[in-house]
Amino acid sequence: MSITIGPVVLPDPVILAPMSGVSDRPFRRIVRRYGAGLVVSEMIASDAMLREVRDELRKAEIDADDAPAVVQLAGWDPAVMAEAARLAVDGGAAVVDINMGCPVKKVVNRLAGSALMRDEGLAGRIVAAVVKAVAVPVTLKMRTGWDDSDRNAPRLARIAEDAGVRMITVHGRTRCQMYTGRADWAFIRQVKDAVGIPVVANGDITSPDEAVACLEQSGADGVMIGRGACGRPWVLRQIADRLAGRGDGAEPSVAELKEIMVEHLEAMLSHYGVNAGLRNARKHVGWYSQGLPDSAGFRQSVNNTVEPQRVFAAIDRYFDPLIERRAA
Repeated sequence: MSITIGPVVLPDPVILAPMSGVSDRPFRRIVRRYGAGLVVSEMIASDAMLREVRDELRKAEIDADDAPAVVQLAGWDPAVMAEAARLAVDGGAAVVDINMGCPVKKVVNRLAGSALMRDEGLAGRIVAAVVKAVAVPVTLKMRTGWDDSDRNAPRLARIAEDAGVRMITVHGRTRCQMYTGRADWAFIRQVKDAVGIPVVANGDITSPDEAVACLEQSGADGVMIGRGACGRPWVLRQIADRLAGRGDGAEPSVAELKEIMVEHLEAMLSHYGVNAGLRNARKHVGWYSQGLPDSAGFRQSVNNTVEPQRVFAAIDRYFDPLIERRAA
């Protein structure tokens, strides 16, 4: 299996989802090192990007080896979205993704994210403006619809394809579901049948078995992994290997897990600085240690610490005995 997005060819159709507060440069770097086919930036507010808001510009930063790089934009004004897309491409983006799937109130209340699925005319104008503004491929991420009464993703997909979008990702929930219930993978088949461009399925895919089941039900060309990669940046490679018939890759050892956590923490301290780096790293420490013996106490010790050296010492105290026991 492979996916072609204009000139961008993905031999492995497994993509890291854009996740606000999660898929930043440090996390994308680790996921890509494990062999992910494509990673997407955090959602970036187009108007804030044009105002040169520091946090939004940082989200758009691209590593030299982060190729092909995908920057996701959110907004409600076609002209602003178009200008933000030009800035993203000037910054190194090889693909621009448009967000029409974010369900959170502060985005929806500004008529962005999944709110655009309720205004197909405006959604079409935004897509057309962004496609016209840049020479790189434009993709779109959306949900099945606003609610169960109007799951209009197939109709919006046709509008997007006609405007020049080169790939569509569908999260198998409505906006009103938020992240509750189960993703409806079977509904995504209706989007696949409606267009001739690649369609990627997203939602509740956390393992190779689930990826296979999702593709069987949806008929999609690939999968996008979001929360399933939290604490498990290697899972995208495991899924890609299964889909390619290369078998299932092994889970990392406890020693390897410690190395990943330390590398990730160091990268976050470098990227954000000490205070913000530690604060943003706490959720990752929780995800990495989930399921390990006595992990609650370990997480508490990290969450109550504001000095990096003490956090690294806590990691040593927790992991080294586990590594020794596993080795014995």
